[in-house]
Amino acid sequence: MEYWNSTLGSGFILMGILNDSGSPELLCATITVLYMLALTSNGLLLLVITVDSRLHVPMYFLLGQLSLMDLLFTSVVTPKALVDFLQSEYTISFGGCALQMFLALALGSAEDLLLAFMAYDRYVAICHPLNYMVFMRPRVCWLMVATAWILAFLNALGHTLYTMHYPFCKVRKIRHLLCEIPPLLKLACADTSRYELLVYVTGVTFLLMPLSAIVASYVLILCTVLHMPSNEGKQKALVTCSSHLTVVVMYYGAATFMYVLPSSLHSPRQDNIISLFYTVVTPALNPLIYSLRNQEVMGALRRVLGKYMLPTHCTF
Repeated sequence: MEYWNSTLGSGFILMGILNDSGSPELLCATITVLYMLALTSNGLLLLVITVDSRLHVPMYFLLGQLSLMDLLFTSVVTPKALVDFLQSEYTISFGGCALQMFLALALGSAEDLLLAFMAYDRYVAICHPLNYMVFMRPRVCWLMVATAWILAFLNALGHTLYTMHYPFCKVRKIRHLLCEIPPLLKLACADTSRYELLVYVTGVTFLLMPLSAIVASYVLILCTVLHMPSNEGKQKALVTCSSHLTVVVMYYGAATFMYVLPSSLHSPRQDNIISLFYTVVTPALNPLIYSLRNQEVMGALRRVLGKYMLPTHCTF
């Protein structure tokens, strides 16, 4: 196989799901709508959490961080994919590919850790309500968020540098929506088996440890909820937890498919579909899942819209 001189002036060709669809125009329109929904819903949720003082509590602080990560993650991938399709120009520079991989991996890893911290927050709120503001004081919340960002960026930096140091073959087509480790390693003109094992081990570690913490938190939460005397208290706890669990299932399902299952068990087309799910669909749905059944968020949204954006004669 002929080697390709992967200098900063060279580029890859991203052949994503829009190139592998029977109705690319319809899919492009759908992705555009979902992206606008992701921008609007996450932006509004961030605005409401920032402006409304009633939401200045640990639960919504962490939820705001999740919205920020979703907003950034989908913006790293989706606009370029749409512009490339509309201009029929699918190239991405070597440096651009490395940057996209780093940002996507960092944001995805940070969200992975943040979901575990959010589960711990729910555990403390339900199982130790009297000590909630002690265990979840501002310093602890900031430490959680900083830990998620720092570990995620270090993990992403190491993987990006190591992946991009490989010599790549002349065939530069990446059959994927974005630059990620698995599809890029398929283009490497070198033995990547050891590194693929490392990617698998780090992927399992980054997924399994937070997931174990989430499962343990919800087992303890379930035990506490079952012993609650009030049906109203049970319902409120279950509604809050069901929203978080729905997001957890969507995130970990897609991440497991991409980074844990052996590549022989899924095709590039399936990878494209999954990548579309976690780069566009999940960021669009997450704020809706958390907000629509949450009376505090919906009430805050009405107050903020009524105060800052809508005429004073409007009523809610």
